[in-house]
Amino acid sequence: MAAQTLQLRPLGNTGLKLSSVGFGASPLGKVFGDVSEQDAFAAVREAFHLGVNFFDTSPYYGGTLSEKVLGKALKALGVPRDQYIVSTKCGRYKEGFDFSVERVTKSIDESLERLQLDYVDMLQCHDIEFGSLDQIVNETLPALLKLKQAGKIRFIGITGLPLGIFTYVLDRVPPGTVDVILSYCHYSVNDSTLEDLLPYLKSKGVGVISASPLSMGLLTEAGGPEWHPASSELKAACRAAADHCKEKGKNISKLALQYSLANTDISSILVGMKSVKEVEENIAAALELATAGMDEETLSEITDILKPVKNQTWPSGIQQS
Repeated sequence: MAAQTLQLRPLGNTGLKLSSVGFGASPLGKVFGDVSEQDAFAAVREAFHLGVNFFDTSPYYGGTLSEKVLGKALKALGVPRDQYIVSTKCGRYKEGFDFSVERVTKSIDESLERLQLDYVDMLQCHDIEFGSLDQIVNETLPALLKLKQAGKIRFIGITGLPLGIFTYVLDRVPPGTVDVILSYCHYSVNDSTLEDLLPYLKSKGVGVISASPLSMGLLTEAGGPEWHPASSELKAACRAAADHCKEKGKNISKLALQYSLANTDISSILVGMKSVKEVEENIAAALELATAGMDEETLSEITDILKPVKNQTWPSGIQQS
């Protein structure tokens, strides 16, 4: 019997096919605790070996460390460049936000050097709600189109938390300017508001990537980090849902990931990973979903627990300290 592999899904009109589970490389920047280079390389190698072809980073993660480590890890794979898809970002840095033409133009050269690549498949404007959306429309995106013509990037994206930023920008740029959007924390068991936007994005020919299926840690047994901006009510409900799963001998994180993966209109679900164990667990959850389906009974029980806080979001702009 052939070994099962991850589903590949088309990304909008780009012609790219992304693995349904994407490798979020922010943890390689030690954003969530220490990671040895050896562990980072092993995680990337295992992910690639198990069918992950999409790797996402940003100069902001770990103050450029994530890009450097991912670059080395991909190089160490020793496979042809067209075997993997790399996305990085621009506009958000350790020093702050800067979406000016000059900064984003310089940014891609710095990123390519750190990643040891000649081009990236996607360059995304990072967390655009912190900048001026009109600047993104009038200055940043035209600058990125020039980088595309120069062959440094293949496709252009925008990312952020509030869903309204996507319609604001896409309604103001020529069709085909933006190839992809990356949304986070809006397609998970506790918040599925991204779903309402999918028909609109499809009509614009824009591919969709969703990150943080675990709601930045809320849908885990450990719960979210100290700095998590969710309300105490939302945190408590997620904690109750996690406890309920545990009592049944189930894992809320696996269920939450499967819930996000089940919507095939979303090209890839980005999950931050920093160890072989995490990679194996995430891929196993995806393969189990494909063969055995989801634990609908437990899902419906945790959906009930989360009902009072369903689609409750938090304001953008609360920074991780």
